[in-house]
Amino acid sequence: MFGYVMVNQDELKLKDYNRYRSYYCGLCRVLEKKYGISGKLELTYDMTFVDILLNAYMELPLKSERHRCMVHPVRKQDMLFNEITDYCADMTLLLTYYKMLDDVNDDGSLIGRAFVRKEKKKFERAANAYPRQAKVFEESVRSLAQTEERREYNLDKVAGFTGNMLAELLVYEESVWSDELRKLGFYLGKFIYLLDAFEDLEKDLKKGAYNPWQPSKDRKDFDALVENTLMMMISECAKSFERLPIVQDVDILRNIIYSGVWQKYEEVREKREKKSEEQK
Repeated sequence: MFGYVMVNQDELKLKDYNRYRSYYCGLCRVLEKKYGISGKLELTYDMTFVDILLNAYMELPLKSERHRCMVHPVRKQDMLFNEITDYCADMTLLLTYYKMLDDVNDDGSLIGRAFVRKEKKKFERAANAYPRQAKVFEESVRSLAQTEERREYNLDKVAGFTGNMLAELLVYEESVWSDELRKLGFYLGKFIYLLDAFEDLEKDLKKGAYNPWQPSKDRKDFDALVENTLMMMISECAKSFERLPIVQDVDILRNIIYSGVWQKYEEVREKREKKSEEQK
């Protein structure tokens, strides 16, 4: 997960932002309780969105508590969590583990090797608890690495692997709405992958590393191409979201889908424009 699926605080009511923070802090606490400091460090906005979305869809009872933490040692923070939060913590571990394992296989990453060794037993417990998700994550990470190594520039194909992971992650348990949840996750995953690649483009070009946007980078309409492609992905995501029977926290979720996800894109685009102006 990349941390792009965030709330736009400026366009959210204070009560909704405080509730969003309660989900975020609740997931942070559960990650730390289940996986220690290393788990806490893997906290992302993306998985907070998943937590809020699945809770809104399933409407399971939420436990509300107030606790201090290392980041906020003075004032207790409001925290919301339940079994969905536990699920999101386990999914965080699985995704991180497979990514680290891929780094080890790719370049012998010492950090990845240490993480895999330290978290192996916890990973196995989570994978055994959620074999459907674990299988898709493993296959998708491996296929993505192989496809990037072949330098595949079909955007739909290469982004689809991250889409597959998010699609399966959003199905906590099978239901009549599973197909819609998978569609939402699939297009959101593609959006995340392509936005991450857009942000990393200049860095990848300098290193000679693979980037799916590389063949299009010199087009006069490149920025428009990126924006339109991302817009298509998030539009399909939004269509599926609006078809789901969601009332709880709907304003928070709409804020994220329609506004929050674009914050990083705007930041990257502005940096590119500034750099282009400086080079003239």
